[in-house]
Amino acid sequence: MCTVPTLPGVTCKDIPTERIRSHVLFSGPEDGIPVVFIHGNFSAATYFEETMLAMPEQFRCIAPDLRGYGDTEDLPIDATRGARDWSDDLKALSDVLGDKPGHLVSWSNGTAAALQFQLDHPQLVLSQTFIDPISPYGFDGSKGLDGKPCYDDFAGSGGGVVNPEFVKRIKDGDRSEEDPNSPRNVINTFLYKPPFRAEREEAFLTASMLEKMGDDRYPGDMTPSANWPNVAPGVWGPINATSPKYFNGSAIVDADHKPPVLWLRGEEDQIVADMSFFDFGTLGQMDLVPGWPGADVFPPQPMVSQMRAVLDQYQANGGRYEEVVIADSGHSPLIEKPEQFRQILLAFLSGV
Repeated sequence: MCTVPTLPGVTCKDIPTERIRSHVLFSGPEDGIPVVFIHGNFSAATYFEETMLAMPEQFRCIAPDLRGYGDTEDLPIDATRGARDWSDDLKALSDVLGDKPGHLVSWSNGTAAALQFQLDHPQLVLSQTFIDPISPYGFDGSKGLDGKPCYDDFAGSGGGVVNPEFVKRIKDGDRSEEDPNSPRNVINTFLYKPPFRAEREEAFLTASMLEKMGDDRYPGDMTPSANWPNVAPGVWGPINATSPKYFNGSAIVDADHKPPVLWLRGEEDQIVADMSFFDFGTLGQMDLVPGWPGADVFPPQPMVSQMRAVLDQYQANGGRYEEVVIADSGHSPLIEKPEQFRQILLAFLSGV
């Protein structure tokens, strides 16, 4: 089943595996070199279709809807395993498709799955491309270039920090523009640099709103905390899974196998940034959340700087990476600047 009709040249299949029934988009020859596209939060494989169709014939493009998203079977994410549910699901899919080494192209929170997969199955990773990636130390609740937690209980991260009005409007199926918190407005304000609007806006909105909702789905549960902002991670769902309490991908710096890395990011990304508008340190510093304990305790998470510090160490330990900043773009250069994005990606893959 494919809720969002695919573009001509892209096929969708439900692939049963030993862990989950994965909904997967395909393009290119079956005997081509695999390129696996891994989407982020409030997203789905649909966002990669134009990129898949632009790939040269030597590549077999594979884009699954991750657990918790799209048309993939609705099974819970055990957040206490960090990104391992996603990594294990990807390996189960790889087992069915033939376990052929490939290139990983991950976007936003999807990079958590890609990093974990590299740690778990290095022999299957030819290269990594990160598009506006989550910090290797997870999202929210950490500080400094080494990702030190702001509090011992990781307060300020996890399911409890998600805007409840946004969650409510997803559950209500709100496709309007009547409120800043509507899914459509959040996509157009933060996923892209305004005033950009995607040509396939309706398809992308539909795909995003397939995200599985609930206290044990998105955004996940939470734990009360005495520490500001008085919520700590729970144990279910994608936002808890990418809390620094459970996820840390920085171990790639010590891995024996270090595939080359391309790091692409939009210059004006508001979601993953050193002053992210989705980070409680930033919101507290801007007086948008009362009670902020100050920059010594809970500064804005330096997400971009944390990634750069880890990749610098990765390179010092024998790896290789390239950072490319795409001007006049937000969190989604693959959609906002598709031609420039594809040229950079293909130049990188041709050199691997």
